[in-house]
Amino acid sequence: MDKEEAREYLASLLNHNLRVLATDGRLFVGSLKCTDPDQNIVLAHTYEYRQPSAERQAEEAEKADKASRGTFTLDMTSRYLGLVVIPGQHIVKMEVEKFASQMKAH
Repeated sequence: MDKEEAREYLASLLNHNLRVLATDGRLFVGSLKCTDPDQNIVLAHTYEYRQPSAERQAEEAEKADKASRGTFTLDMTSRYLGLVVIPGQHIVKMEVEKFASQMKAH
């Protein structure tokens, strides 16, 4: 993909919801507003999701073992952040959030 194609593709993502995974394990979900040459991105209407702490996971695993269940489920914690800047060096993965109703039939 040359620079012009990349620029057009990036422009096509403006105002679309993205899921951005950061190096520290946090997941951000928000609407892409802009980016810069350093690969930083700005998301609006953003929610942050975090994995449960290792301590909490260990507690739940112990409870599951005592109850002979073997498996357990923990919810991620979330909070609304609004407008955020995510530094490019901390971005692990970005995905466009699409629902079945938005996908083209093949």
